[in-house]
Amino acid sequence: MAPSIKVGIIGGTGMDNPDILKNRTEKEVTTPFGYPSDKLILGEIGGVPCVLLARHGRKHNILPHQVNYRANIWALKQEGCTQIIVSTATGSLREDYKPGDLVILNNFIDNTHGRHQTFYDGSCNALEGICHIPMEPPYCEKLRQVIIKTAEKLGIFCHSSGTIIAVNGPRFSSKAESLMFRQWGADVISMTTCPEVVLAKEAGISYAGVALVTDYDCWKPNTEHVSHELVLKIFNDNIGKVVKLICASVENMMKEDWSQKIQENEEFVKKSIWT
Repeated sequence: MAPSIKVGIIGGTGMDNPDILKNRTEKEVTTPFGYPSDKLILGEIGGVPCVLLARHGRKHNILPHQVNYRANIWALKQEGCTQIIVSTATGSLREDYKPGDLVILNNFIDNTHGRHQTFYDGSCNALEGICHIPMEPPYCEKLRQVIIKTAEKLGIFCHSSGTIIAVNGPRFSSKAESLMFRQWGADVISMTTCPEVVLAKEAGISYAGVALVTDYDCWKPNTEHVSHELVLKIFNDNIGKVVKLICASVENMMKEDWSQKIQENEEFVKKSIWT
């Protein structure tokens, strides 16, 4: 049995349903970086304490570039979360990553701008110095493998790796941009991965992402181009398996010993801070 762990779950489009938690309570919190996107939903999945946070707010009224990512990650850290699993709707930049497929992300390209990328910028007096956090690997491999193995046991098809490119939004890509991102080597595209993945690393929290492919962006000929309606339709049609995979993965996490990984994360951050 693993030592005490607490799992943060950040829901993308369609994943902000608090009913997946048992014994749920709501908690309004603030952080040195302001308020998170919504109240925290506390509860359990298979006996594992969890904290659910709606990335865009439960009314889905926060645009991707307006999400307070620092407050979101810090709120989960304040609550003692040792791991974070997120879901995100993505467009595909590859022929073989089809709408409805799941991708367990393992790398990213940041094409956003104007977003706060660090906690260590002097805005919080309790955090001294500058943090030059290494970002390889950006996603926790131990946590990724739990999710991949869980998908295999459930018979849920998923791609075991994928590079995601984060764009600022809220608009979708032009065709020229979409073709360029393909040349860059990105597999899928979204608007919310960065700086979320960076801040989780800086906070010393293991982070993994489950991406649901909803469309082919706009690069692929003779297919329906991405639109808000298309994203919602495909996501709503497939949200059940996303929820099933995340919940089962949380339960399977308790079969692992996380003590060494938690300690490694804490030491990793300490070594990255220059004072």
